[in-house]
Amino acid sequence: MIRKSTYAAARAVASTIESHFAQQQSEARQRGELNIAPAPSVKVVEALIDAAFWASLRKEEGQSPRISLAFLPPELAGNPLLFSQKLPLTSHNLTKLAPGVERAGVHLGVWFEKGELYVWGTTREILSFCFVLDVSEPGLLVVKHRRSSGFGKFANVAVLKGDVIKIIDERSDSLPDCPEVLTSLLGFTSPSSWNASVNVLVQLAVSMRAHGKGGTLLVVPANSDRWRESVIHPMQYALSPAFSALTELMKQDKVDRSQSLWQGALRREIDGVAGLTAVDGATVINDQHEVLAFGAKILRSDGNELVEQIVVTEPVVGNEPIIIHPTHSGGTRHLSAAQFVHDQRDATALVASQDGRFTIFSWSPCEMMVHAHRVDTLLL
Repeated sequence: MIRKSTYAAARAVASTIESHFAQQQSEARQRGELNIAPAPSVKVVEALIDAAFWASLRKEEGQSPRISLAFLPPELAGNPLLFSQKLPLTSHNLTKLAPGVERAGVHLGVWFEKGELYVWGTTREILSFCFVLDVSEPGLLVVKHRRSSGFGKFANVAVLKGDVIKIIDERSDSLPDCPEVLTSLLGFTSPSSWNASVNVLVQLAVSMRAHGKGGTLLVVPANSDRWRESVIHPMQYALSPAFSALTELMKQDKVDRSQSLWQGALRREIDGVAGLTAVDGATVINDQHEVLAFGAKILRSDGNELVEQIVVTEPVVGNEPIIIHPTHSGGTRHLSAAQFVHDQRDATALVASQDGRFTIFSWSPCEMMVHAHRVDTLLL
């Protein structure tokens, strides 16, 4: 029998997560997709979260565990590393295994037999919509799944921090009268939007957040130089010609994009561009992914007013928009990014904080003000 959970949040969220995976997989099958992972039951979700939570509070050799669990039978995993003896799914066993499996991309495989959950080994290759549970830090768990494309960041489903539960709102990319606000930004949870092309902005955001130094990325139209009115000149690190390595990679045939060599090259270029955002000032790229400058200092352009208020939302169930002064959304990075988007309304600003918060600023035509999207929960 699966052990009864003692982590209250696991019981509270299990049914919602089970429904999410059942719906996602049903829709994927209707689209004709193959190689879809089995969906977890409510009891399985609850047991996995419970074991992972208590493991996250333990330490092995003085270190807190950072692990990833994948609910999948070994025969459906790619090139699995199999234990000769299955290990019961307990917080003790997860903590002991953690030092050997903390590298990115390594999942501890979990399955059940005779009503008991067990850890069967590790794998780097899992099926589409496979239930994945990441232990990011003590008390912080992220439920996610692999996208149907098989490449890029996993789609987050829920974030649990102690007793706080945040369920990702899949409808947040279709706000009334503002379809472009989120759908044209990142399209986080929509498999179709991800499959249409590799979403470079998503991966840049992940890489910016990962370097932990904070930074600002301004995305401007390729067919206009009006953005230059909103930065101080001369720019110390302007690029001439524009750096176009990402652009050239994205021009390659879709067949080539499935190759590991292309994917590796894309990751390297994304990390390189994201690294520039750690330099004081903003990195500027256009919507064709050409890097135009970094270390750029933002200023209010002539004839524009100071931004006095912004609307802030977070794409989680139950979140309500609030209107605040931009200084209340963060520090000087957030204020300058809000001013830039206020003046350059066809631009987007991505801002990473050193504490892990991540905000995307865009102009909202329905609110007629800058819209700050808090997306930390999507990038964990």
